[in-house]
Amino acid sequence: MLRTVSAFERIGEENAFAVLARATQLAAQGRDIINLGIGQPDFRTPDFIVEAAVKALRDGQHGYTPSVGITPLREAVAADLHKRFNVSVSPDAVMIMPGGKPVMYMSILMFGEPGADILYPDPGFPIYRSMIEFTGARPIPIPIREENGFAFSAAETLDLITPQTRLIIVNSPANPTGGVTPKREVDALIKGLERFPDLAVMSDEIYDHMVYEAESHVCLLSYPSIRDRLILLNGWSKTYAMTGWRLGYAVWPGKLYEYARKLAVNLHSCVNAPTQYAGLAALKGPQDEVARMVAEFDKRRKVVVDGLNRLPGMSCATPKGAFYAFPNIKRTGWKAKQLASSLLEDAGVAVIGGPDFGILGEGYMRVSYANSTENILKALARMGDFLASRKAA
Repeated sequence: MLRTVSAFERIGEENAFAVLARATQLAAQGRDIINLGIGQPDFRTPDFIVEAAVKALRDGQHGYTPSVGITPLREAVAADLHKRFNVSVSPDAVMIMPGGKPVMYMSILMFGEPGADILYPDPGFPIYRSMIEFTGARPIPIPIREENGFAFSAAETLDLITPQTRLIIVNSPANPTGGVTPKREVDALIKGLERFPDLAVMSDEIYDHMVYEAESHVCLLSYPSIRDRLILLNGWSKTYAMTGWRLGYAVWPGKLYEYARKLAVNLHSCVNAPTQYAGLAALKGPQDEVARMVAEFDKRRKVVVDGLNRLPGMSCATPKGAFYAFPNIKRTGWKAKQLASSLLEDAGVAVIGGPDFGILGEGYMRVSYANSTENILKALARMGDFLASRKAA
């Protein structure tokens, strides 16, 4: 028998990809499947971004780049953050990454070990808990509650901190709930964290462009008191419909930058060159397509919320950000993963059961509205027919 390290018995995964694989398999068998499961914009990457990558290839950008990313792109990230949030960020603190997940991986690897506690949102992105458990650290869920608008509670979060806490992970706008934590709550959290100067913070802000109604995104770089221990995660995947390009970035404080650089050298060497030039074009080019996509998501958001609230046994709070709804299904009588599986197999609608996002996800499902309004309406009709004709298993 091969003797692998025991940590691999603890590692999890992201079930959205398993649902995507099953949905693809059913579609290949001739089934008509509507996918409201995967968190991927259904728009094409804007043409001028694609052309920038093509030009880079034609210009001979085929080799290694610096492990931290090309200088013009790091400068553009710093300039973009200053323009949008009026914060000063040195390009030397910016690192270009192959997506957002490596930032999670590296951050948790830096602080996670047996005897350490790491706080993370629940329901939340499943890789947080997976990586915490992989390192042997103790995962401490920060409850994300429907009655709180799916925002985190500063008081509840601060009460979870102990002398063993090394890292706290926050995410707003949030996956899977679409919750946006208001500034007053963020202010209270940061004020409370001043009592814990040795506690690092990772802020996952990958959906920062996608806020609706009167909401505005609160960037944690705006708080000087935590800048020396704040890790910012962001990227291009959601904002510019570039999920397959695998391009993200992090802002690292102090010595963590050098740790991350060494990890990058060991893991992936560098991000591929033409993708970085595409990212540069995205930041420096026109933002009209971003505004158009967000406006379309907003329209779909209203369709989804209205439709879900009409389904038997369901209720859905209005999400304030990202492109997810997180309906409450408790009155249907179904367990969430059973319902999600049956909707895919029997109704041809792919959604994700809430427990795939954490302990507190039972009784909910994630519904992505990163699909056309036409498909969303079809999916809602199928879900309604299913719930009207089938009792809970």
